[in-house]
Order: sequence, then structure tokens, then C-alpha cells
Amino acid sequence: MRVSAKADYALRALIEMAARGDGAAGGRPVSAEELGRLQDIPHNFLQAILADLRKAGIVLAQRGQSGGWRLAKAAPDVTVADVIRAVDGPLVSVYGLRPEAVSYNERADALQRVWIAARHSLRDVFEQVSVADLASGHLPDAVSALTDDEDAWLPH
Repeated sequence: MRVSAKADYALRALIEMAARGDGAAGGRPVSAEELGRLQDIPHNFLQAILADLRKAGIVLAQRGQSGGWRLAKAAPDVTVADVIRAVDGPLVSVYGLRPEAVSYNERADALQRVWIAARHSLRDVFEQVSVADLASGHLPDAVSALTDDEDAWLPH
């Protein structure tokens, strides 16, 4: 799987927003300029990401002197999967189609099941980890256990 810069930047911006609240929706608004500076995210790219997150109902823009961006939902209720879907679309796609929509001849039919299994595995991690987990630095035990395996850290 390839994690896009858009997904990485979106998660880093949300971590900053979550750090300004008490885990509930809202928190103190933070400007796009500050988010970009804190996480080294190009401003124009960040603006497009924030627009995608707003359209998905993950963040709110607050106007005015003390305006900026804040979470629209409680940080524990926003998962990594939610964010990736908001900025990049489905977790797994095969030439733009969802794995269940792809059709192969009978010789290659098993390939569709591989794509569906891969999506299931990604969901097992991405739907367990919330923005609150990331902001606190404490991942769910099942996810942490996956990183305890030395092989997980080796490039293949």
C-alpha cells in the first residue's frame, strides 16, 4: 500500500487539532498557517486537504479574529480509515474500482479475493486507530503488537 502525502498531511494536521482540545469535538481553533508551520505542510496543499476534511464532516472552519480549524467530531471518533477515505477515497481500489466490483476470468478469479483480503487487513488497523490515539502517542494493543514483530520493520 502506498500512503499518499495527502493522507499523511491530513493526519498530521488532525493530530495538531486534537492536541488543542480535550478529546471532544471542537477544541481551540488553529489557523491553517500554524498547522502548516508546525507540521511542515505546504499551505496551498493543506488548504485543499482541509476542504476535503470539511466536506467529510471531520473538521469545521471557524471565522473571525480567533478563527481557524477545529475538529467537528470527537478525536476518538475519527479513525485513520475515515481520514484516508476523506482525502483519497477507498482504502483499496483496483484501477479505480472497489475490489468487489472488479471482474476477472476464472483463471485470475483468486486475485479479486486477494484485493478484498488486503482491504480487510487494512481495515483491521486503520479502523482501530483514532486521531486521539495518534495525538496521545498510545496505539491500541493489537496495532502495537504488530509493530513489535522485528520483521515488520524490515523492507522487503
